Amino acid sequence: MINNKFEQFLKNRQNLIDHYMKGDLSKEEFIEENYRCIHALDIKPFQKIDNVKKAIYNYQYYNVMAKYYQKRAHDLSKRHESRQDFLEQANYYYSKKDRVTETLLKLMDFTGIEAYFVKVKSPNLKKRLFEIVLTDYDDIILHSTSEVIRNMLIHENVFQNEERKSLIDGYINQKY
Repeated sequence: MINNKFEQFLKNRQNLIDHYMKGDLSKEEFIEENYRCIHALDIKPFQKIDNVKKAIYNYQYYNVMAKYYQKRAHDLSKRHESRQDFLEQANYYYSKKDRVTETLLKLMDFTGIEAYFVKVKSPNLKKRLFEIVLTDYDDIILHSTSEVIRNMLIHENVFQNEERKSLIDGYINQKY
């Protein structure tokens, strides 16, 4: 049953990406629909990450959750009592996403990977946000600001210390 839910989630996610790319969904709607899908399917991340597919799924799960809570925080005024709680939830899921990214990179033995800083509009993310492209997998693009991950990539000689336009530039540079 979990495999069916897993496949449903990935199929739905690709469908949402397609709709977003066509302009049928805003970034906010894309985030909301991904979150609704997780709850509708009642899916959880894998506890044991022993292959690349599980790691990619967990990355996507944590990314959806982090973006949803970050969006919820940004929807509130800075003085709203729940804003900080939502930001803490977002940061929790971003940290989980970074841990699974580390696991994924190790599972791949740092092969078939390109990594570099991305050109961003946000001054807060400049020279911090980087993209990790899994070249042996279609459409698998990861992002992080983790210095630990960046240092791992540098150590393994797969991080290019240059800024490039993100492969999903329209998405990452669109505010929500």
